[in-house]
Amino acid sequence: MVNASNPSAVLGIDIGGTGSKGAPVDVATGRLLAGRHVLATPQPATPAAVAETLRQMVAHFGWAGPVGCTLPAIVHDGVTLSAANVDPSWVGAPAQRLLAEAVGLPLVLFNDADAAGSAEARFGAAHGRGGKVLVITLGTGIGSALIVDGRLVANTELGHLRHPGTESAEKSCSARVKTDQNLGWDEYIARLNGYLQYVELLLSPDLIIIGGGISRDHADFLPRLQLRCQVLPAQLQNDAGIVGAAIEAAQALVNPADVGCEHRSAR
Repeated sequence: MVNASNPSAVLGIDIGGTGSKGAPVDVATGRLLAGRHVLATPQPATPAAVAETLRQMVAHFGWAGPVGCTLPAIVHDGVTLSAANVDPSWVGAPAQRLLAEAVGLPLVLFNDADAAGSAEARFGAAHGRGGKVLVITLGTGIGSALIVDGRLVANTELGHLRHPGTESAEKSCSARVKTDQNLGWDEYIARLNGYLQYVELLLSPDLIIIGGGISRDHADFLPRLQLRCQVLPAQLQNDAGIVGAAIEAAQALVNPADVGCEHRSAR
């Protein structure tokens, strides 16, 4: 059991389309206070099933303090307005209240990519950077976080941009698509490069950070991308969602008026 009475300790839980992971985080340093605990995301990932996953995560750590949680969905004022790679029953659900009641602890819910972006801005590759920073997470789907002069612009959902030949970019060049379609690096890089060039045209970012599990293999593809702006791998890699959920929850619980705002400090 980790000491949940530590005022800078928050349990971060990152719910993904296929796997869910969590760990207590020292929000002052971004350091995990225990090893990650990983569970399969239930299928179908209904609110009730995900709530049980959260209860198991809390029980694993013997946790009795605040919780930050992510979900691959638009989250506004605690309500989930979309459902990417989770059950459609999340759409319109009072998700933050349901999950907080399930674990019986103070809990704040965030979009998964927004949490990862917040972590990279606070402790990772975007630390101290001004201008426009775009964090793209490549996993089961594609998530995005836009940070402007250190402030997070929530719920950008750029993974759902149309992509040639598919209904959305995440159906063409997510990490899961690379695996499921057994794409070699040449074909995958061509798809990813086309998507990122389009995003670059729309937003003109000063920096793009690539996160998600595939960022571990950044040497295989980042140097071959042809973009105007600088591109860096996420420093926190697959821990970014956990860390970001914890630090955003710590801020929201101290400043409740910030919850659900479209702009929050990522520093």
